[in-house]
Order: sequence, then structure tokens, then C-alpha cells
Amino acid sequence: MNRLACFQNDFTNALYGDAADFKPAHQAAFAIYRNTAMRACLDALEANYPAVVCLVGREWFRAAAAIHVTESPPRDPRLTTYGDDFAGFLGAFPPASELPYLADVARLDRLWTEGFVAADADVLDASMIASLGPDALGALRLHRHPAARTFASSLPAVSIWQASRNGMAVSADLVWRAEFAIVTRIDHEVSVTPVDAAAWRLFQASTEGASLADAALSTLETHPDTRIDLLLASLLQAGAFAT
Repeated sequence: MNRLACFQNDFTNALYGDAADFKPAHQAAFAIYRNTAMRACLDALEANYPAVVCLVGREWFRAAAAIHVTESPPRDPRLTTYGDDFAGFLGAFPPASELPYLADVARLDRLWTEGFVAADADVLDASMIASLGPDALGALRLHRHPAARTFASSLPAVSIWQASRNGMAVSADLVWRAEFAIVTRIDHEVSVTPVDAAAWRLFQASTEGASLADAALSTLETHPDTRIDLLLASLLQAGAFAT
């Protein structure tokens, strides 16, 4: 590592971690720069995880986020997507253990951000495949839209996330069960659509290289009473596939 690279590495370590052995850090101006950098990271995490902020409060969130920043400083000066490992941090963060759903809510916040910044593509809609005969439809291989993401949780994290993103309290009547969702983007607007396990499975199978017929069979093996046509229609309406 050359001298410039060594300095940059030491500077970054001092900026987000222990600055004791970095001589420039002893200057007053460095403390100002360090505080500014930390504030920018905290602001970015707060913007990227609004549902988590709603659940735990701003003070708790920024205190936890500050620990995360020191452990996982940004690798890119553009902070728009900073915090890709924040959900994992919360899952292992002892003070968050009383909120077992918090990490999953953070994961869904993250998927929303990924969907928002993903590449664009034309959305496949039902009219584009309506004229296909049964054989051609069964042989069809669907392509996941670049913005589409799947989410699954053993907890009602989708319902909790939706309430939190809308600034609402979680309902006391919430049923504690597994929930699934598809994250999509149509006309630059990100949507999180709750789906059942069968729709989640059909989307996964149909975008992993299988033909639509094989994906349908795979889904019916675990969900024999489902209506594949209705599931496919709901996924198309959500904008889950690209042309």
C-alpha cells in the first residue's frame, strides 16, 4: 500500500473509529470534520430506515446508528444507499432484542430503497401475454423487473412496516403470523404489496429460470388449492415482471 493509500485508510479509520494514533486528528478542525461526517451518516440512515425510526424513536435510533457507523462506515461517499447491513446489525444488537420484528422491518425498509434506485425497465402487463395459447403461455419464461424484490418474515413485519411508514401505531389486534410481500416500482413509485405464500413462491420460481408451467407446478406442490391464474394476474398488476 503506497503512502497516499495508507494516509487515506488511517484518515477513514480515525474519522469513524479510534483516532488516538492519527496525529492530524488532534487538530480542532478534525473534530469538526468528524462530527459533520458522523451527522451525515446518521441523517442518511434515518432517511433510509423511516419505519425503524417510527418504531423506536429518533433518539434511540440515532444512538444505535452511531454504533453501526463506527462498526460499518460508508464505503461510498454517496450516502443515498448507505446502510445495506443495518438490518443485520439490528438483528444482533442486544438492546433491540425486545423487538424481534425490528430487523425484518429494517430489511423491508432496505428493499424499498433498493427498489427506488434500481435500474428502469418496461413493465410486463397482462395485455402483452393475453393472446398466448396454453402451450406458449406454459413455456413462457418470465423476467424479474430490476426493481422487484421479495420479502418473507416469520413475523407480521409487513403489517408493522406499513403502519410505521404511515406514522400509525401497530394495531393491538394484529395477528402474529408469517407475512410475505413483493416490492415493485411503476412510474417511479415504489410499492410494497402484501402477498400470500403461494404468490411469493410463484414469483420466486418463475423468475429463477423455470418456465411458467414448471413454476406453477412447483407452487401447486406446496399450495394445491391455489389459483395460479389469479396469482399471476396479481403479480402482473403489481409490476413484478419486465418485458
